Amino acid sequence: MHKILLENVRVYTNHGCLNEEELIGSEYRVDLEVTTDLTKSSQTDDLNDTVDYVSLNRIIKEEMAIRSKLLEQVAQRILNRVFKEEEMVKEATVKVSKINPPLGGDVEKVTIQMTQKR
Repeated sequence: MHKILLENVRVYTNHGCLNEEELIGSEYRVDLEVTTDLTKSSQTDDLNDTVDYVSLNRIIKEEMAIRSKLLEQVAQRILNRVFKEEEMVKEATVKVSKINPPLGGDVEKVTIQMTQKR
């Protein structure tokens, strides 16, 4: 098996439980790793024989645009879409990070990581 990684996808959106988070928004980072078989595409050089990372990026952007109180829900929606739309994906791990979360302290980021297998 092989991996495709989208790293540090930056999104500004409005997730969170606080009203201020909904109104002001915040910066988020998403990392997505998918496991698949790249043997055929490495030989054919054909986009139809691989997982299209443009599609993966679109899924991330679209799901991050839907407001949620919890990062867990956003991460699960991303995984659900990946498995629904990309049949070649065997396993996926997504990390959703809120940059500078409002925790009352100096915290760089908070990250939710979820993994799912087909």
